[in-house]
Amino acid sequence: MLCGGKKSYFVAAVCVIILTSMVTLSYLRLQRFSHLPKIIQEGSRCRGKTTNSTITALKDNRTFIISPYFDDRESKVTRVIGIVHHEDVKQLYCWFCCPPDGKIYVSKAKIDVHSDRFGFPYGAADIVCLEPENCDPTHVSIHQSPRGNIDQLPRFEIKNRKAETFSVDFTVCISAMFGNYNNVLQFIQSMEMYKILGVQKVVIYKNNCSHLMEKVLKFYVEEGTVEIIPWPINSHLKVSSKWHFMQDGTHIGYYGQIAALNDCIYRNMQRSKFVVLNDADEIILPLKHPDWKSMMSSLQEQNPGTGVFLFENHIFPETISTHMFNISSWNTVPGVNILQHVHREPDRKDVLNPKKMIIDPRKVIQTSVHSVLRAYGNSVNVPMDVALIYHCRVPLQGNLPRESLIRDTTLWRYNLSLVMNVNKVLSQTVL
Repeated sequence: MLCGGKKSYFVAAVCVIILTSMVTLSYLRLQRFSHLPKIIQEGSRCRGKTTNSTITALKDNRTFIISPYFDDRESKVTRVIGIVHHEDVKQLYCWFCCPPDGKIYVSKAKIDVHSDRFGFPYGAADIVCLEPENCDPTHVSIHQSPRGNIDQLPRFEIKNRKAETFSVDFTVCISAMFGNYNNVLQFIQSMEMYKILGVQKVVIYKNNCSHLMEKVLKFYVEEGTVEIIPWPINSHLKVSSKWHFMQDGTHIGYYGQIAALNDCIYRNMQRSKFVVLNDADEIILPLKHPDWKSMMSSLQEQNPGTGVFLFENHIFPETISTHMFNISSWNTVPGVNILQHVHREPDRKDVLNPKKMIIDPRKVIQTSVHSVLRAYGNSVNVPMDVALIYHCRVPLQGNLPRESLIRDTTLWRYNLSLVMNVNKVLSQTVL
């Protein structure tokens, strides 16, 4: 026998490697087999109540389902975007009912909690299940057990089942709107800048906002620009308005922003050529191109195969203003007038500026806020001389005198169209 007797250390090492490989392969085969869909019932009707809620709690109250999506980029799976307790949720199963014969399959889920929980006990998760080979299920139920009655489980429609042609070039994902949001003027200015730059759709995960902001959102929904996704996460979890855990008893950071961003990517995977991940007070300003379409065409040509483009964030403090564009009718509208804030903070020594992204959603598997976690292809940092993020907010370097700030009037290149468009919206909503 090769591994017996007095053999050399080399042969012994080879034996160990071979045996380890065999054990590992056997384990992986068993793991895959345990996740294969299995028929548990035949000749049933596909019933059960389909839920339309954005966030649905399972009975364990440790698992919250947002939405399932068909994903065949690697294998034929249903990928459920959800929120789970990172320790307490050990096992979940996907229940598929296959028409027309009504065969019910159960598939053990792989629970992939995203790595960027920032210390909170709950985090975004991908709940991934292999689909039955000879069935294209339209709905799925999620359960803690492979046993039970499917009729008693909530059903979720599996989105992205049918391939679509892109209906838009750019979709902006904004998550989440909360805290009785009332920065009306800056929101309208951002929306009109997005449209000038080439955006056709803005998806907003809305927790709450002011009554006046509701009027503005209603206008943009009726216009066809905005899609509102209700985001009642505080009905299920104790939410924090901070991004990192403060040992304060909260469950999840920044109103579940990361889960919303991931859902937005998959929701728009088949209908938008690019997805833009930024906040409502941020605008990616091109410096060498008139709009995002020409900018992205150039960037893709220079970086073939790249699916993630990262843009550097720069603070334009709302505490430093200019007398230009002091438009009297805008002074009655709550919020910041971005045209009056054209001084940006200088870079800080040994501090990296955070980034936001324009992505090809079909090349992203998981995202965080400032970078992707898993993707196909490369990520590229876009040079500041090509574009930067205009971020008008409270200062990060509030002790700097005006003379230490950098005057940057890039935004003013769009002033004629922006002022005219904002006035039109205000006349139909606020004024």
